[in-house]
Amino acid sequence: MIFVGNDWSADHHDVCVMDDDGTVLVSRRFREGLDGMTAFHELVGGFVSDAGDVVIGVETDRGLWVEALVGSGYQVYAINPKSASRYRDRHHVGGGKSDMGDAKMLADLVRTDRHNHRRVAGDSPDAEGIKVLARAHQNLVWTRIRHVNRLRNALREYYPAALETFNDLGDRDSLAVLGRAPTPQVGAQLTLTQIRSVLKRAGRQRNLDKRAEQIQAGLRTHHLEAPGPVVAAFGATTKSTVEILTMVNRQIGELNAVMADHFEQHPDAAIYRSMPGIGTVLGARVLGEFGDDPDRYANVKSRRNYAATSPLTTASGKTKMVTTRWVRNDRLYDAMIRWAFCSISTSPGCRRYYQERRDAGDRHYKALRALANHLAGILHGCLQHHTVYDEDTAWGHRYPSQIDIAA
Repeated sequence: MIFVGNDWSADHHDVCVMDDDGTVLVSRRFREGLDGMTAFHELVGGFVSDAGDVVIGVETDRGLWVEALVGSGYQVYAINPKSASRYRDRHHVGGGKSDMGDAKMLADLVRTDRHNHRRVAGDSPDAEGIKVLARAHQNLVWTRIRHVNRLRNALREYYPAALETFNDLGDRDSLAVLGRAPTPQVGAQLTLTQIRSVLKRAGRQRNLDKRAEQIQAGLRTHHLEAPGPVVAAFGATTKSTVEILTMVNRQIGELNAVMADHFEQHPDAAIYRSMPGIGTVLGARVLGEFGDDPDRYANVKSRRNYAATSPLTTASGKTKMVTTRWVRNDRLYDAMIRWAFCSISTSPGCRRYYQERRDAGDRHYKALRALANHLAGILHGCLQHHTVYDEDTAWGHRYPSQIDIAA
């Protein structure tokens, strides 16, 4: 068996190969790409004949290079950069650092401490595709939120009537009217026919007349006015922001459709969709971040720890603290909390569990985290046994009596 440290960068990889005794066999730099990977295979092939005898440590779990390593059958360990930094300080306190030195450090780390680290998961291409789509979709949602906040801050400076008229500035009605009337003067001059036409082009089909009257009345209310040049400048920035938001909304819708199609085709989609409170978007996010490698989580505790919903205990001497996990996959954690919140209104067991936590003194967010931790365990069991969610099976042991969701 040989141990390989791989210090990666955008265009090259520094590699160090060790034997069982920690002796450096060879150090070399490879270019990123097919030629570099071919040369890497030739190098390790000179020491071992079985790819399973090659243990590789690298500070990332993504990229074509890492995928090629995993696909070749090597044992690849993704080392957290923070862990790598602590390991470096453990052996070299002088503060020196180099790319080849980091490669040697990673090789030594997987030689002695790989049992404390996680191998790169062997998720299916379907799960990887869903993760890519779910993350891109979430990035667009975050982009929309940022632009909506910027639009709100701008309107507060010169167009308070619009803020009072439109509750959701990212809504199609709001964007359509603001694109037509980006300044207070233009907005106050809009007729009912013009507003109705704008709303209809934006896609509204019901209550056109009523909504047009509400918008006209709101835009014609009197407020403090900013100087003309300032209003004109803000009007130009508002129009550009509205166009950006319109495009982002369109792309979110298109990406949502593609993501839903990929999610529905996954073999575990039925299990995820059976969970209370999970729809297509949350299901895709949770599946993408958890992955579908059946050997990735040794037990339910491992899955909960990765989701960061389980508490973290810190004890030293007479001091003991139980806190939340701050080092975590934020995308997965966010999806788990949202899942827990949505489940309260669809599952009697979830709602009763949440209320118990609240009655015990937990605040809303802490109670949601506890519920998310419980849901992670239920999901783990369903995936392990290849069965869909069942309310009685999930909560019958805890609440034997019939749970009335209307109570």
